[in-house]
Amino acid sequence: MALAGLAAAAVLSSAFQCSQVVRTSLQPSARADVAYLASDSLRGRGTGSEGEKAAAAYLVSRFTDLGLTPKGEIGGWYQPFTFKPMSAPQVHHAGDSARLGMGLVKELTGTNVLALLDNGAATTVVIGAHYDHLGMGDENSLWTGGAAIHNGADDNASGVAGMLELARRLSQPGAPRANNYLFIGFSAEEKGLIGSKYFCDHPTVDLSAVNYMLNMDMVGRYNEANGLAIYGTGTSPAWVPVLDKLKIKQVRTESGTGPSDHTSFYLKNIPVLHFFTGQHEDYHKPSDDSEKINYEGIETVLGVVEKVIYAMDKQDRLSFTKTVDSTPSASDFKVTLGVMPDYMYNNGDGMRIDGTKEGRPAARAGLLQGDVITAIGAFPVTDVYSYMECLGKFSKGESTTVTLKRNGEELVLPVKWE
Repeated sequence: MALAGLAAAAVLSSAFQCSQVVRTSLQPSARADVAYLASDSLRGRGTGSEGEKAAAAYLVSRFTDLGLTPKGEIGGWYQPFTFKPMSAPQVHHAGDSARLGMGLVKELTGTNVLALLDNGAATTVVIGAHYDHLGMGDENSLWTGGAAIHNGADDNASGVAGMLELARRLSQPGAPRANNYLFIGFSAEEKGLIGSKYFCDHPTVDLSAVNYMLNMDMVGRYNEANGLAIYGTGTSPAWVPVLDKLKIKQVRTESGTGPSDHTSFYLKNIPVLHFFTGQHEDYHKPSDDSEKINYEGIETVLGVVEKVIYAMDKQDRLSFTKTVDSTPSASDFKVTLGVMPDYMYNNGDGMRIDGTKEGRPAARAGLLQGDVITAIGAFPVTDVYSYMECLGKFSKGESTTVTLKRNGEELVLPVKWE
């Protein structure tokens, strides 16, 4: 999941609902998909790397085995694109510059992988998941040690495995047939949603015939107590009535913009839903490995997605609704604490910290994982969104205080903005 967008996402509401999700058996192939994509042999699937190319070839082999039709450029599986990275790769120690070729790589080439399940329908549903990650640790890495493989099992081998499993299920007799299904493995999501934006600007299907888009990014750490985060619930009036019937805790965000590839489709006026099982301490670090994946949890997520698909199959084409953009842009604030918010926390009494980055203002001030920030200076913090608004009120070099709750006690800590 893209770090820049994740730092600005806001969770709006939660719901406890009442009917069962669809449950079928998760195939062993899903475990194999995660194990391969998150293996050291792919060296983190950095955009344009040999590891990412191997992952793309793997997707083609899986799509072929499922009997899907190529839907990339010129009748093939691939949709390549080139772009200039916004920043250089992260240097972890002396010698990394030479190893990473810094100053030499002016462009990167990413490759979307596309496959169609053609039901002869007038409309198409896009089901997507990005398959790139951070390689040996790029500018988005939160790792402070030496160069290391960032395997990205949750981010986002888990979503790719879920996408492939849905492709298998939707290919079975009796599956919904009112739409065609376009499955896309996106590249360069971690570089700023570049692969999905490229597809939306250069579609290989009629974009006006796309009914809706479903995105899975980081669905491998489901925890029943925390629930399932679902973004984009306000992008069509069709979503909420279906989600309200599901017996699963949901943490909903109405906004169609957010930290993953669904945003590119929302900006083309297409209804979207994005599924996410929550933040964790291994995010964008070498420790995001396949043995930590909750495969039963992936099955739970797929049950929700299937329920949505089956329900939409019985409806007319979905209408699109614009939402209030709850995601401030990077230009809205000049400072950062260097914390990772807990996006599954929405009690309305502050923003809980899921992690701090070494050497940044929060860590220097003594803020810890689990702290709930309730104010920055004189400005109250009730959730992620209000936290981001507070950041826009300060400049680098200024000093203020952070008020927080820790183990039932209120603390006020001084912080200097960098």
